[in-house]
Amino acid sequence: MKDELFLRGHRIPMTKETVRALALERLELNKARHLIDVGAGTGSVSIEAALRYPTLDVLAIERKEEALALIYENVRHFGCHTVRIQAGVAPLPLEEAADAIFIGGTGGHLTELIDWALTHLNQGGRLVMTFILLENFMQALVHLQSCQVVSLDGREIQIGELTPLGQGHYFKPNNPTYLISCQKFVEHLSDPKESAYD
Repeated sequence: MKDELFLRGHRIPMTKETVRALALERLELNKARHLIDVGAGTGSVSIEAALRYPTLDVLAIERKEEALALIYENVRHFGCHTVRIQAGVAPLPLEEAADAIFIGGTGGHLTELIDWALTHLNQGGRLVMTFILLENFMQALVHLQSCQVVSLDGREIQIGELTPLGQGHYFKPNNPTYLISCQKFVEHLSDPKESAYD
C-alpha cells in the first residue's frame, strides 16, 4: 500500500511503504492468527496487515493521544474494523498471546519490550522490530542474542526516490531504517511419545 493512502498527522511516525512491506513479509502473517503492533503510530502496519489477512486478529497499542486519534481515523477511512486499538505504554499487562509481534516504537524501554514480546509470543511466533537509530538496533541485536530465539536476522533498508533536478532526475536518498526479525524458540517435547493434548 502506498503511503499516500494513509491519513497522516503532524509528527506522528509511520512505518514507510518499503519497510512495511518487508516487515509484514518477515512477520509471516499467512501462518498467524493474532498480531500485536506496538507503537502503532498512524496504524499503517496494523491496517495493511488486517486488509491483507481479513481473518487476522490485530491489536494496535499506542501511547500518544494524537496518534490514537489518527489510528481511529485510518481504521474508519479503510473500513478496517478488525483492528482493535488499545491506549497504553508497552510493556503493559496483556492476557492474550500472539503469533506475531511488530515493534515500531520502544518509548525508551527497548530490552523490557523485547522480553515482554517474547513472553507474549506463542512458540514459533515471529518478532519484527524497526529502528532509525543504529544504537537501538545494536542494543536489540545484542539482547536478542542472549534470548531464546532462532533465525535472528538484520537488514539496513535505504531507498532513493526519483526526484526532478533541473532538466534531469536523481534518486533522493531517504534515511536508512534498520530491521530485526527473529522467531521464538520452539521447545520440543522431551519424550516424542508425549502429546501436546496430555
